[in-house]
Order: sequence, then C-alpha cells, then structure tokens
Amino acid sequence: MSSEAVLRLFADGSTIVLQGLHRLWPPLIEFADQLAADLGHPTQVNAYITPPSSRGFSPHYDVHDVFVLQVAGEKHWTIHEPVLRDPLRTQPWNDRATEVAAAADREPVIDAVLRPGDALYLPRGYLHSAKALGEISAHLTIGVHSVTRWAAAESALDLVRTLAADDPQLRGSLPLGLDLSQPDSVRDEIAAVVAGLQEWLGRVDPTEVADRLRAGTWAQVRPEPVAPLAQSAAAAAIGPDTVLRLRPRLRCSLRDAADGRLTLLAGRRSHSFPADVRDALAGLLDVGELKVGDLPRLEPDDRVILARRLVTEGIATVPGAGPA
Repeated sequence: MSSEAVLRLFADGSTIVLQGLHRLWPPLIEFADQLAADLGHPTQVNAYITPPSSRGFSPHYDVHDVFVLQVAGEKHWTIHEPVLRDPLRTQPWNDRATEVAAAADREPVIDAVLRPGDALYLPRGYLHSAKALGEISAHLTIGVHSVTRWAAAESALDLVRTLAADDPQLRGSLPLGLDLSQPDSVRDEIAAVVAGLQEWLGRVDPTEVADRLRAGTWAQVRPEPVAPLAQSAAAAAIGPDTVLRLRPRLRCSLRDAADGRLTLLAGRRSHSFPADVRDALAGLLDVGELKVGDLPRLEPDDRVILARRLVTEGIATVPGAGPA
C-alpha cells in the first residue's frame, strides 16, 4: 500500500497496525524473547495507532492472551465476558459473530480509559473494543500464545496415529460389500477401531508427548539470523582466544541419548555429540559465552573442532565477525 493511501485512510479514521515488531525492532525483539523465556509460552508484539475519536476494531476476542501497553494518547476500553472461555486458535471470534455482538450490548466488566504508562491484561476469549479520545492514540499489544492442554492432546493423538500404523488389525480392510450409507452396517468394525485406538493411547509415553510439545513450541521462536559468509570465515579462523556466543533466541537443551552419546536440542533441530564434550557444551549453555580455550575438560585441538562445528551448524556465533 502506498504512503498516500495510508495517509488518506488514517485521516478517514482507520487504525494503522504494525505487526510482528518482535521480529523487527531490537528493543522489542529482546523484550519479547525474554518474556517468552520467562513465561515458557511464545510471544508477539504489535502496535496500533488510532486517529482521534476513532474506534480501532469492533468488539471481538483474541485466541491468545494480550497485555495492552498504552504508549501515547488516551484510549477508552470496553471489556465484556467471553462467549467462549479459553478459545483455541481454531475457534476465532468471527465464527461466533452473532453471539459476540449480543454479548457486547450487555454490561461491561471493565470500562476504563488507558493513559500512557497504563497496562491492561486481557485473557483469551474476553471481548474488547477501544476508542481513541481527543488525540492520536498508540498502544502495543503483547500477545502470549499459550501452550494449552489441547496442544498436548493433539501431540498425544499425533503420536497415537504414528504408533497405531504398526497395528495389523487397524491396517486391515473393512468387509467387502459394505454400505457406508448405512452406519449400522459398519458399527462393529468402527467400535473395534475405537477400542484399538484406546489401547494405543494407553501406551503413549507422556515424556514423548512433552517432547513433541516442546518441538512445536520452539519452532515458533525464530533465532537471530546468522551471517553465513562471515561466520564461515570466522569458523575457519577459530583459535583459543576466539569468543563463542550461543546464538541469541535459540532454545537449547542437552540430553543423554540411548546410544551413550549426547543430544543437543537446538530450536527445530537435534544434534548428536560424543559424551566427552558434555562439560564443554553444558558450560557454554550455562553462561552463553565462552572463549574457545575456556571450554572445560577438552584437549586444545578438540576445543577447536567442537567450536567450529557449533558455529557451522548455527548453534553458536563468533561475535563481531561482520556482515555478509
């Protein structure tokens, strides 16, 4: 959209929405990432700039928790009880537009004006709308995308689907001559399928479900980009005095593997390492930054080999390696 169109629409009362500031502006990138690490749930940041005496949006609800931070001007907020508590991402407000409109005509639970420095917490599902008062109003919304029990249920069901594919009974064909227009004709077959799935659900390992949940959540966090050419050159020149820094916003966890090696979970990927680098990896993960020569319990040559691998695989970076 052209800048002239933005000007015209803003003058006509439209709100300017700046989305994804948690990926664009360094102070908000750092803030959102630290908040996500503290909460254990992914976050996002948007900005809303509304012209005087205009309403940003009609009453609606969000499918994630929101913290509203008023930055400039004043905005009158009206909050109503949910029509659906704790909605999921697949349950947006427009699917219940009639209920939402009716609920917005009732007595609000909060009717307040936010001024610069004020904050408002909106649990997902609460209806809200806001109107700027006598001047341009700007606020940030900190969205918290809660990891829900339903997400755990989906992970468990995905695991059941994977495991149950090995069941020869469930892979079997339904009888010849069946008539799917008559549900009773396959009722017993379907009952057997449901019973089989229930049995497989009982075999699900909660630890594996939690790991799938972790992988899906970490996949929503974008680590800081790396400069491929600069970091490649820096990796080739690594020595004992080279500083290694854990890649910002890369979620990492170190685990023992069944084969006696180590698994480093790093964002969307997992990396296998020999067991003798445990202390070196743990040391880097613990403090976030170490000189290569300070990686514990390794011979000098092994420190360099490990450091080069960490850099070339995007787990760590060499600070100040320059753009490219």
